This record gives sequence, C-alpha cells and structure tokens, in this order.
Amino acid sequence: MSAAETAQDAAATRNGWWLSAPALFILAFAAVGPLLIVLVYSFLTPGEYGNVEWIFSLNAWRSILLTEDIFEPGKFTLADAHLTIFWRSVKLSTLTTLITFAVGFPTAWFIATRSPRSRTMWLFLITIPFWTNLLIRTFAISEVIRNEGLLNTLLLKAGIISAPINMIYTDFAVFIGMTYVYLPLMVLPLFAAIDRFDMKLLEASYDLYASRWQTLRRVILPIVRPGIVAGSILVFVPSLGAYVTPRVLGGGKKMMIGNFIELQFGQGRNWPLGASLSILLLIVVSAALVLYVRVSGRENRHG
Repeated sequence: MSAAETAQDAAATRNGWWLSAPALFILAFAAVGPLLIVLVYSFLTPGEYGNVEWIFSLNAWRSILLTEDIFEPGKFTLADAHLTIFWRSVKLSTLTTLITFAVGFPTAWFIATRSPRSRTMWLFLITIPFWTNLLIRTFAISEVIRNEGLLNTLLLKAGIISAPINMIYTDFAVFIGMTYVYLPLMVLPLFAAIDRFDMKLLEASYDLYASRWQTLRRVILPIVRPGIVAGSILVFVPSLGAYVTPRVLGGGKKMMIGNFIELQFGQGRNWPLGASLSILLLIVVSAALVLYVRVSGRENRHG
C-alpha cells in the first residue's frame, strides 16, 4: 500500500471518529455515566432517609441473597422474600417466552404464506398494539380478566361457571398480561425468518417421505432458528425487567424484579440494594444478549 493510500485511510478513519463523536458523547453521558453511578451506589451505605452515605460497604450485594437476623446480629439466613421474587420473575419471563413462541410461530407462518397484499394487512394488525401506550393496554387486559370483567361475565352467562374466577392480582394475571403485551415482539422476528424460508425444501422433505413432525423438527426449525432466538431475546429481556404489567395486574402483591427495585428506591429507602439489584438485572440481560450474539455469529459462519 502506497503512502498516499495510507494517508487517505487514516483521514477516513479520523473523519469517521469525528462523525460518530456526537453519538459516542450521548452514549457516554446518557447511558454509561448513569450506569457507573448506579454501580458506585451499590457499594455504598444506605442513608437514613434515602440517598447514600459515602462509606464503602458490601452489605447491599450480600442482602440480595442473605438477610441478617434482627435479634442475633451477625447471623445470616437466606432472604426467602428476595429469592421468591427472583424465581417469580424468571419463571414468568420463561413462561411468557414459551407461550408467545407457541402462539407466535403459527401466526408468523400463516402471515408469511399469504399473498403480498393480505400479508401487509396482517402485519398491520400485528403492529397496531404498538400504537397504544403500554399502560392503556395493561388496563385493557385488567378489564377483561377482573372478577366483573368480560371473560367472567361471558362464562357466567353461558352457565360454564357459577361464580367469578379470581384471576386478577395473581401470577396468572401477570403472565396473561405480559404474553399479550410482548406477543408482537415474537411474531415479527419469526415472520422475518420464515419469509426467507425456501418452500421448495418442504417439497424435498415430503419427497423423501419425511413426516410433518420430522419436517418441522429437522428442516423448518433449524433454518428459522435465528428468528426464534431473536424473538425469544426480545420477549424474555423486557419480561424479566417488566414493571407496569406486574404493578397493575399483580396489584403490588405479585412483585417482580422491576417492582422490587422501584420499592428500594422509593418506600424502602435502600438505594444501594436497589442499585445492586439493577446491576444484577443488567448482568442477566447482558448474558442473554451475549448468547444471542454467539448463536447469530455461529449461524452466519455456517451460512
């Protein structure tokens, strides 16, 4: 490479950095900066009325899993309440991901196999919920499943039940709400993957006497796997940190990690514990994203 070409490459690199400088500045001060503050807070001592005292302490991180006996200082036991909240968050997020896939895959397949004109209409219907505020959609689900809601009213009039089924303010209500809210985030990546699927592979599979189940398991699912992984990440990550849906449909009784973090910064006045929980949630989400990147990279390497 000549000196002139080297100089041109160096100039192009400098220009690229200058052009990206505004975005890097915003990321540094609007994203990385607040995260660093939260990380520092997680190693401090909680103040008496909120805020923090600038005294180094690991109590916040220890309090995630252990709680100190108020009658026997120095004696620690498992924080059952915290573990229950963690388990509920992971359980409901996993169930939401599985059910949205079970519903979203046939939906995406149906849309992808329609004519281009009707396909546009179906995609339009899928994206309509995004036009409405999340809080409004959550309240709409609440009106459907509450004791005097639409579902119980229809079941009572049909004579299927004799008394309203208590669904509101339960794990089931939170699960239904998150499934409804995040279903489009599963359908759209699956549709994008299925839309690129070569339908001639189905004919080849049937010509080789494969059953429908074998075709689904050995032909369709391996090819659309990137869409499955992308949709699962897009559903699992926001479900794990959900705040509005558990707050409205859980009524404050069925708390998840997002609600627990808000509680520590609010009524709990334990900012270091809230900060450590936030960093823990960030680590879990980052691990899920790293898994997605690794799977996507492996798929790209193998074509």
